[in-house]
Amino acid sequence: MANAGAGSIKDDWREMVKVVRPRINEENGRRAGLSQSDISKAIAGLFNGTTLGVYREGDELRPIILRPRKQDRDDIARIQEVQIFSPVSARYIPITQVVDRFDVVLENARIRRFNRALAIKAQSDPLPGGDGIELFKRIRPDIEEITLPNGYGLEWRGEFGDSTEANAGLASTAPFGFGAMIIVVLLLFNAIRQPLIIWLTVPLALIGVIYGLIAMGTPMEFTAILGVLSLTGMLIKNAIVLIDQTDDEIESGKARMTAIIDAAVSRVRPVSLGVLTTVLGVVPLLWDPFFRSLSVVIIFGLSFATILTLIVVPTLYAVFFRVRKNEVVETASTM
Repeated sequence: MANAGAGSIKDDWREMVKVVRPRINEENGRRAGLSQSDISKAIAGLFNGTTLGVYREGDELRPIILRPRKQDRDDIARIQEVQIFSPVSARYIPITQVVDRFDVVLENARIRRFNRALAIKAQSDPLPGGDGIELFKRIRPDIEEITLPNGYGLEWRGEFGDSTEANAGLASTAPFGFGAMIIVVLLLFNAIRQPLIIWLTVPLALIGVIYGLIAMGTPMEFTAILGVLSLTGMLIKNAIVLIDQTDDEIESGKARMTAIIDAAVSRVRPVSLGVLTTVLGVVPLLWDPFFRSLSVVIIFGLSFATILTLIVVPTLYAVFFRVRKNEVVETASTM
């Protein structure tokens, strides 16, 4: 992975440690009135001590712990000398009466779980100047070729996992946003043809978006999707302004073809300046790894779609309203 541009490679799988496991004689334990929990607490008291009470020091309560000396705690052989109180005989008995033997086994020092399943996490960071998405693309095929035993699975988390979850959440809520925009446009014009013209221009943005992402080598990630949603609103705004200006020109008594041309020409400067200020505003984000895709989407999508909007919207208006050259219509007929 180092050759792929990955650094700080690590996992949370630690070295196994030796653990003493008592083999409890359940029959003798029942006779002595002792449970497995009682025996475990007695053994833990040898190493961790037993809390007898607390005392106050200023505003703090400090525990009073009884435990053997350090040299006794470090001697594993002392475990067989542990005394445990038997409620049946009402006295302390040697722990060897209820424990057959003590086995030393190797176990994981820390057991980690993810969604209640045992898990090991491996992670890395891109080298300085590298890109996390590009690194993921390079190492993913090699890692997914690893044959896992039955019962084992592989799941990508980190930046990719977060982006996947965010995209899923966005996909579930985006239809409500688009639905709201459609309703607003319908209420604005109180007609069908104008909103239809406006929404037919929205796909034009995808031409510039796709070209920009390919040209800049940027993936279609979460922030890029946010950029597409923002871009949709910008294009709708430009189309609304253009169509509204066209309707105003027609209402003033101009021939419909003349009104369409005059409206398009009159909107070129304000629309272009608005697009220019937006594009210049997101240019600095091109050098930000997180917002790079959003910047690319807005710069290329808005620039390309605006040019097409100034051409396509007047054309669709003429087609949908069957505009003929030098035709003068009444205000009501435009609706």
